[in-house]
Amino acid sequence: MNRWRFLASPRWAGYLALVIVFAIACSALGTWQLNRRAEALAEVARIDANYDAVPVPLAEALPDPDGFDIDQRWQVVSATGEYLASEEVVVRNRPYGGSTGFEVITPFRLADGTVFMVDRGWIPQDSDGRPSEVAAPPAGEVEITARLKAGEGRIAGRTSSGAELATIDLDEFAERVDAPAYTGAYGILIQSGATASEPPVALPRPVRDEGPHLSYALQWFVFALLAFIALAWFANQERKVLETDAAGDGAADAHAPRGAAPSAHEGNRAEARRPTTPRRPAKADRNRSDADVEDEILDRR
Repeated sequence: MNRWRFLASPRWAGYLALVIVFAIACSALGTWQLNRRAEALAEVARIDANYDAVPVPLAEALPDPDGFDIDQRWQVVSATGEYLASEEVVVRNRPYGGSTGFEVITPFRLADGTVFMVDRGWIPQDSDGRPSEVAAPPAGEVEITARLKAGEGRIAGRTSSGAELATIDLDEFAERVDAPAYTGAYGILIQSGATASEPPVALPRPVRDEGPHLSYALQWFVFALLAFIALAWFANQERKVLETDAAGDGAADAHAPRGAAPSAHEGNRAEARRPTTPRRPAKADRNRSDADVEDEILDRR
């Protein structure tokens, strides 16, 4: 295990911390994509369940004019009443088929006096950016079928200009008609036959598409996993380099060339291992007599 001891260094602790932070961010993005996919699947389920369903009376679907449940989106309702053509407005900046135009919203007064807002469809804008001409709604009492959709509320900085509104703000519509009104949802008129292609044009069917959220989520999770795999790979590479360096140092000591000058450390060790031999007397000492040697010894004492 000593070969992995370098992983306990502050440098590698920093690498691990960065990888963990990166993996957490990737996991969060992957979870966000999964949540978006769940929302898209729920919308597809609502379209399948509600868009082509049998109409139900408006009062039964929305007993509370201010209430609306998200699962009621695209639910088909029926109602009987009369259009308030004089209170008709348009909502600007509405896309359709690659163009920008207006959606026509006409209040529809029911038999009990409550007003229900009906989106009669889309009209193009003229060369001056104004709404094009549109046929008036049918006069008198009529029966309609429409699909429910929640109001959009107001957007800060976007205001109304006369009969041109910025959003489908049901509270603002209720103030305009000055009567009890449905503020939880409005209805997208269901048109049939030739009238569906004449202005105002029927709005298109919503797309049943869950989007690429699942593939995006998997990619983010894979990125998080790859970060740890990359960290392990780099750690293994550094281990190999360290082991190679250690093996190279040992081989250099074992296979040093003959005749090479030893290092200071090696010289000291060789000196310590060298046996001690008696010092041979010098040539001058061999020529002295025994008496001279004895006199020298006595003098030293």
